Amino acid sequence: DKAPLSKSLLLVPSAISILLTLLFQHYQKFFAYNLQAVKEDFQIWRLVCGRTICLDLKDTFCSTLLIYNFRIFERRYGSRKFSSFLLGAWMLSALFDLLLVEITQYIFGITINSLPSGFLGPVFALFVPFYSSIPRVQVTQVLGYFSITNKSLVYILGLQLLTSGSYIWILALSGLISGICYNSSMLKVHRILCVPRWVAKIFSWTLEPVFSSVEPTSEVRVGMGATVDIQRQQRMELLDRQIMMSQVAQMRRQRQQQGGMINWNRLFPPLRHRHNANYQDHPSEQGMPPPTEVSEEQVARLMEMGFSRGDALEALRASNNDLNVATNFLLQH
Repeated sequence: DKAPLSKSLLLVPSAISILLTLLFQHYQKFFAYNLQAVKEDFQIWRLVCGRTICLDLKDTFCSTLLIYNFRIFERRYGSRKFSSFLLGAWMLSALFDLLLVEITQYIFGITINSLPSGFLGPVFALFVPFYSSIPRVQVTQVLGYFSITNKSLVYILGLQLLTSGSYIWILALSGLISGICYNSSMLKVHRILCVPRWVAKIFSWTLEPVFSSVEPTSEVRVGMGATVDIQRQQRMELLDRQIMMSQVAQMRRQRQQQGGMINWNRLFPPLRHRHNANYQDHPSEQGMPPPTEVSEEQVARLMEMGFSRGDALEALRASNNDLNVATNFLLQH
């Protein structure tokens, strides 16, 4: 739901990959990522075909699961910004692929004529915002030493994809470099490599109705944790969310009558001061005042989502500068 581009990336390339593997094997040669043909025969079209469709079903399966997990970015930033990131990462990673192949040949004397096919560069590039913007929440521990978090499965999938081919590390490295370059505030790549508004509107009118989904009505609200402790924690979080939603509704009614901005500091303390082992990095002493300074970069990111500067400042102050918590509550309320 609310991620039509992610859904199209899940269905269309996977379907074509399965058809090429099972029924049309004689057409696979047109989707091979052959760098020698690109450099010597100037077959530039191979950069499009070879870097879009996976010819290995294991790569198709892993990349599909990763795109499914990365759909959170399309929901958070919108389809146009998400597609701009994928486009920029795809173009940059194509350049870095060629550079890394030449560097490998110059340093190690290894000649690489072809690389694994598929939409792998942008998938690895998505690990950069995933690492930097998605908070790490501890779920459990193995043997008392190894922490299992909400991000562990995604990293395991990325490791599995990384070890599926001999030269896939080149695609992974070029994808990570392209993701860093696109996210860099100094290089300003996101201002150059972006999807124009008129193109986004055309795809919104034509393809979005095909891949859009109806909002689920029978979604399970209570988490299905693996242990009783996890289920109890999820129920507590659900209860806190329901209480805060009712408080927000009451404050909005008062604001409509009196005017003014929502007092977020009255809503967040119950959750912020509750002792929670999953958030040990945040102070939880009672009576501790919220920080007065917030990051202008975080304020700018919230304003890019459509929120006012005042609400963004209040939400970040009330959530102890936790961008994820502030974003969730601004979206839900």
